[in-house]
Amino acid sequence: MIGRKEQTQALKDALKAKHASFAAITGRRRVGKTFLVREVYKDYFCFTVSGIQNAKLNVQLNNFVQKIAEYSNNQFTLKKAKDWQSVFFLFKSYLQSLPKNKKQVIFIDELPWITTSKSGFIQLLAHLWNDYLSHEKHFILVVCGSATSWITNKIINDKGGFHNRINLPIHLKPFTLAETKAFLESKKISFSPSGIAEIYMTIGGLPYYLEQINRGESVSKAIERICFSETGLLKYEYQNLYKALFTNWENHEAIVACLAAAHQGLSREQLLAKSKVKAGGPFTRAMKDLVLTGFVEEVTPFGKRKRGTHYRLMDEFSVFYHRFMKGNEKKDATIWQQISQGQSYKTWRGFAFESLCMKHISEIKAALGIKNVYTEVSSFSKAVTTVESGFQLDLVIDRKDQAINLCECKFYESNFEITKKYAQEIKLRKSHFKAETNTRKMLFNTFIANEDLVENEHSLEVVDVFIHLKELM
Repeated sequence: MIGRKEQTQALKDALKAKHASFAAITGRRRVGKTFLVREVYKDYFCFTVSGIQNAKLNVQLNNFVQKIAEYSNNQFTLKKAKDWQSVFFLFKSYLQSLPKNKKQVIFIDELPWITTSKSGFIQLLAHLWNDYLSHEKHFILVVCGSATSWITNKIINDKGGFHNRINLPIHLKPFTLAETKAFLESKKISFSPSGIAEIYMTIGGLPYYLEQINRGESVSKAIERICFSETGLLKYEYQNLYKALFTNWENHEAIVACLAAAHQGLSREQLLAKSKVKAGGPFTRAMKDLVLTGFVEEVTPFGKRKRGTHYRLMDEFSVFYHRFMKGNEKKDATIWQQISQGQSYKTWRGFAFESLCMKHISEIKAALGIKNVYTEVSSFSKAVTTVESGFQLDLVIDRKDQAINLCECKFYESNFEITKKYAQEIKLRKSHFKAETNTRKMLFNTFIANEDLVENEHSLEVVDVFIHLKELM
């Protein structure tokens, strides 16, 4: 098991609890929810079932009944399941027959797929918990689903039968860089820090995606095979990614497509105009879903209030798909060799590295020695005027200890060197930032790069802090 220490411990603690436990596990598709549950509870399952995507009520009913029969050695069966009420009556009878001297884990995976419209499944599950399971200390009920917003709204934050019933909410995020490195090393794959970052910037930290990388292949070859070859796992992954997670997924895809082309993000008004998603409920619900599931992040520029919020796409694979895979589906996989040598790809790596750094603020703070200092993270930009040129700051870390780190994130193929001209730009940027914001805090020029910084008179003059990518791992 790589990472997941807190989540694993929480699930193990439920085995020792002297009361029933109800766990709701959320996290996006391919993040490893099912794997976690099966690894921790493999010796305690009394029942497991997984919803079937896009299946009708009768298919879900028969699947559930068949699982009861399997776990009870055919002692509890129904010839024909007509509705969920009869199935739950059978299910409760089976559960009552189980020994009470050990924990019994009930695992319902992909719960949103089981609950077809007006089927009554959710209400009956809530009743089963409230009427029986919660009073029996030997039960652990685990529900899971990739549709994080659905689980959150219908189960965790439910105002009805599930209200305040979840005592073990667990959310799984993609791996960090450190966890990605550890995962690859567990497969005997040794990439350089830059190689790990390039893989991460392409497919993100999803264990199932990372599992596809083979020992002995280069980063470039891995991307070509996984994303561009006809049998590659991610060749057609995008076509099902949002469909599997959301209802009215067309709205989510429209918003994502717009954000994929806007590295600095877009405001609500800009997104409404570009995506053509209807304002009000449809847009609000879709955006709430995307933020809750971690695909999109709300970014407030330095010194701005909520009205200045921009939305930025943070899902690595979605960005990579729109930039390089979309439109190349019918081309030979070797098209990747041409793409990866082009200037647009090199430019994209610079932008992607900024997003990578934004996802690893905790690691950056640790490298700065301010892990326990309260901070607010933002970006900053000054528009071009007829009098002055504009500038952009990738990352601004505003600290409670009266200091601000002005961060530059650089992804290069060789060591990073500061020239006299660039040093002058850095000095001007710092002075302009101070003038624009009227801040009295100390300002530190901070550089984060995947390769070493060449020490020269210019770097000594303008670089206050340098953080190497490996420090984030």
